[in-house]
Amino acid sequence: MSVETESVAPDPGPADPSAPAGPRPRRWGRPRGWGWAVPVVAVAAGALFAASALTAHGTDLRAGRRTGLTDLVRDSEAQVRTADARVVALQAEVADLTARDDGDEALAAANERSSRLAGAAGLIALRGPGVEVTLDDAPRDEPGLPDGVTPDDLVVHQQDVQAVVNALWAGGAEAMQLMDQRVVSTSAVRCVGNTLVLQGRVYSPPFRVAAIGDADRMRQALDVAPGVRTYRQFVDVVGLGYRVADKKEITVPPFEGSLRLSASARGAGAADGGDR
Repeated sequence: MSVETESVAPDPGPADPSAPAGPRPRRWGRPRGWGWAVPVVAVAAGALFAASALTAHGTDLRAGRRTGLTDLVRDSEAQVRTADARVVALQAEVADLTARDDGDEALAAANERSSRLAGAAGLIALRGPGVEVTLDDAPRDEPGLPDGVTPDDLVVHQQDVQAVVNALWAGGAEAMQLMDQRVVSTSAVRCVGNTLVLQGRVYSPPFRVAAIGDADRMRQALDVAPGVRTYRQFVDVVGLGYRVADKKEITVPPFEGSLRLSASARGAGAADGGDR
């Protein structure tokens, strides 16, 4: 009687670590989303680099922008000066025409009334004693800054100039001049960085404000004005320029701009001082 036996493969035992590993089974899977995004981003970046190179033509785009803005400011200022000269010529022509006596009583009455209002509107030059206030940026010779002081505290700001102008008006100023321009009720004082913009013209510090009137009264108004007092605190801390000088004679020119109050001028306002 035959007996069937089942052959059993011998146990190979633990794998020999020195034996070469066989090929691993290949696994297939779906590609992830970023796998498609990489070539798309690379193509887009290349297109941007090419466009920048074509636009720059081998130059610095940022430097060209800065130069363009500077030229734009200079061109605009030149246009304002040309327009001012044209306004002066037209005003002289209007004054000549209105001064003619044609026997019109209504015209004569209107001319007399406008002559009385010309002084209050700042349309005629005035001369007399007063004070001159000078504001200037702080020197930057010494390295480092005191604790709590920033570079922004070293320059004269719009609210500083406006605080001085408001204080002089409050002190009874009869006429006022900022740099080489007459200041009237519609004048808007603005600062861009450390430059002053007044009626389309750009000025660099030091800023000078001259006012005709009682010098003692205007000095007292400067001493008690909150905005001026705040500015003088920074004069002591960081060395901002501040000087008040009495003048025996100040000549303030007539106002040559438009007396119409624009929306931008209303936005500038005549608020006194404020925090630096």
